Amino acid sequence: MPATDPDIAAMSFEAALKELEQIVDKLEKGTVELEESIAIYARGETLKRHCNDLLKSAEQRIEKITLGTDGRPSGTEPLDVE
Repeated sequence: MPATDPDIAAMSFEAALKELEQIVDKLEKGTVELEESIAIYARGETLKRHCNDLLKSAEQRIEKITLGTDGRPSGTEPLDVE
């Protein structure tokens, strides 16, 4: 399921990961009130989902170069994803 928050959906992987790290830091320190903790936890879940979606998309685009019998590149094929 893609991120439904338009703000998050437009974020790069790096920006989303940075904000997610900041949320984790705040929650670990316990410096935020309960209501804010709940709100930022929910945002963190959406950020995590967005990062996972971006990684899956990148994985699908990665290809490996195939070599011909002469050792020269002959094309590409999808990377084996386990």
